[in-house]
Amino acid sequence: MKPFMDENFLLSGETARTLFFEAAQGMPIFDWHCHLSPKEIYENKQPADIAQLWLAGDHYKWRAMRSFGIEETFITGTATGYDKFMAWAKVMPHLIGNPLYHWAHLELQRYFGIHDTLCEKTADGIWQRANAVIAKGGFKPRELIERSNVACVCTTDDAADSLEYHRLIAEDTSFRCKIIPAFRPDKALAIDQKGFLPWLAALEAASGRSVESFAQLKEALAGRIEFFVRMGCRASDHAFSYIPFEPAGEDELEEIFRYVTGGGQPDKLMTDRYKTALMRFFAAQYARRGWGMELHFGVIRNNNTAMFDKIGPDTGFDSIADFETAANLAKLLDSMESEGNLPKTVLFTLNPKDNYMLGAMAGNFQSSGAAGKIQFGTAWWFNDNIDGMRGQMKALANTGVLGKFIGMVTDSRSFLSYPRHEYFRRILCDLIGSMVDEGLYPADTEFLKQAVRDICYNNAAAYFGI
Repeated sequence: MKPFMDENFLLSGETARTLFFEAAQGMPIFDWHCHLSPKEIYENKQPADIAQLWLAGDHYKWRAMRSFGIEETFITGTATGYDKFMAWAKVMPHLIGNPLYHWAHLELQRYFGIHDTLCEKTADGIWQRANAVIAKGGFKPRELIERSNVACVCTTDDAADSLEYHRLIAEDTSFRCKIIPAFRPDKALAIDQKGFLPWLAALEAASGRSVESFAQLKEALAGRIEFFVRMGCRASDHAFSYIPFEPAGEDELEEIFRYVTGGGQPDKLMTDRYKTALMRFFAAQYARRGWGMELHFGVIRNNNTAMFDKIGPDTGFDSIADFETAANLAKLLDSMESEGNLPKTVLFTLNPKDNYMLGAMAGNFQSSGAAGKIQFGTAWWFNDNIDGMRGQMKALANTGVLGKFIGMVTDSRSFLSYPRHEYFRRILCDLIGSMVDEGLYPADTEFLKQAVRDICYNNAAAYFGI
């Protein structure tokens, strides 16, 4: 029987251990997709306790707590931090096979030096020990980022955002990590949502121009993209439930825009025509600037209306979708390529049924313009676990070029989440190491160590040009 989460955790053979300890472990982190708050990074406040660090905003933990039957007051409600921590500790031993169990203990080990397992019996002692460590310092957002060996963070920022905190952070030369925005214009695409018109007013204010037509919308967005360029942006980020593709002429698009801004509710065909046109416009903008375009899809959001009305979005009520994706995705990418406007693109699916489809799809649009120009993005969200990561990387290895993979994203709102990169790196090294041990790949250790370093950091740094 192997010890629980010792130094060889997830590393099943000597080759895997060599790759991890001699190549992966020391590489810096490029957190090129996350949801950290630039405001929190700038303000750099001392956390009150481990409950604030661990449980505030972490909808992964909230879902698990609800599944256990914990009352909402101990999740997002008014209970004290101590009581919320104790409720979480009660859940922990029951998370058999859940990555939250591994992540939580990696964080306890790496940041607090605590190797005890968390349960009801140990919770009070761990609460006191962890908070004593926090009180000594080193747990402010910037300190955690630097302690975690993070070289660059890309936050996700709305197209109408002032990027005020990015500017303030950039002016502080004492902070070594780059914090740069990623352009996320989801609200520009959401003409079927009730928040579209208020957002349009925010865009007019941010851009300093009137937006009374589809043509003027594109002009305003192009101006915002240029503003993001000046702030160091190297990537865009788009979230879809399904991939739309419905071409339309300019007159149709202007008519749709007038209908929506006049208070009309667009149907699916109108919405898809608008989204298709705007995505093709965005692609041309990104390609011109050498940006990477991230497409996330396969999710159904805010499924629980009662809880959405009570506590809002991003609180643990999203799930995997099962839309058909291949045909529309192929048409959308092909339309961009045919116009010479297909940027570097990262394709993320939340549904693992699409793994081999995306691995194959990426190969249709590769070019010499960039190594791995079209990327099959890492296992994401509900797939961010041992089986999900292995499945995604096996599909990529079988259909593409694993050595040019741009690797892991944190996709987190927590400053304690960086051990997830260690989790990924151990799984990566074990996957490659097992191929060597089973005679499926030669024992060219020096080459493989470099390949691992590239997947952990170098490929992404080159891809986004940081």
